[in-house]
Order: sequence, then C-alpha cells, then structure tokens
Amino acid sequence: MTSDDGNRPEIYQAGIRSVQFGVGVKVVEPVNLYGCTIDDGCFIGPFVEIQRGAVIGARTRIQSHAFVCELVTIGEDCFVGHGVMFINDTFSTGGPAKGNKDLWKPTSIGNRVSIGSNATLLPVDVCDDVVIGAGAVVTRDIVQPGVYAGNPARRLMD
Repeated sequence: MTSDDGNRPEIYQAGIRSVQFGVGVKVVEPVNLYGCTIDDGCFIGPFVEIQRGAVIGARTRIQSHAFVCELVTIGEDCFVGHGVMFINDTFSTGGPAKGNKDLWKPTSIGNRVSIGSNATLLPVDVCDDVVIGAGAVVTRDIVQPGVYAGNPARRLMD
C-alpha cells in the first residue's frame, strides 16, 4: 500500500527470530518472539510478544495478547493470563527512557506463579508460589507466597 504523496512507512514483520527453544514447546501464531529463551514444555498463545533477552521457564503457559519485555525472567510452572503486561521503563525521568536502556529495570517472577488476565507488573521481584489476581497492578516486590490483587496489588490471603 502506498500513500498518494509517495511516502512509505518502515514496515517490520512480526514473527519468530533468534529464539532458543527447549523441547516440546507449543507456539500459536501469530506471535512476535525474538532473541528470547523459551524452555521445555512451554505454551505460547497467539498475539504474544516476547522480547530480546526475556527468559521463560519450563512448563510455563503464556496466554494470548501478553507482552513480555526485555529484562523479564519468568520461572518454571507459571501461568501468565491473557493481556498481561510487563513494564521495564518506569518513566524515572518524567517520561519514556527514549532508548536509554540504562534506565530500564528488570522483573523476576519465581516458580509456580499465576498471573491473572490484564495484570500489569512494573519492575519487581515476585517470589515462588504467588497468585496475582486479574487486573492487578504490581508496583512492589512480592516476598511472601499468597494471593495478591488490586491497584496497587496487596496481599489478600495465604
């Protein structure tokens, strides 16, 4: 498609590029996976983006429309619901880092963590055996197993 004035946009193709896959991984296209590691037995649903350097642990399921950005590590036997968003830029300068990746921060998700649909996780560490409710906004580290929900997410029960 061209515009009447002859300008053409830069076009990038979604797809699977330079991914290190484990054994028995299932991927439902279309997806945008590049430069990441996806361990044994994982499931990646459609319309998922997993960026460069992200690591997905064995037997983890990532449902449709999830976004896993750079600097995210997800443990084994996790569940990431539909539309879950991971954030690595906290706008610490009052706006986007504008390519200054030194301002980005990592997120680490433990093992056996379930994250409900449409949850948003800022750069945090989440321990093992946590349930994060649908729509939760995780703004602080979670250091104790249990169920967390709300905005900001808080512990509801063991």
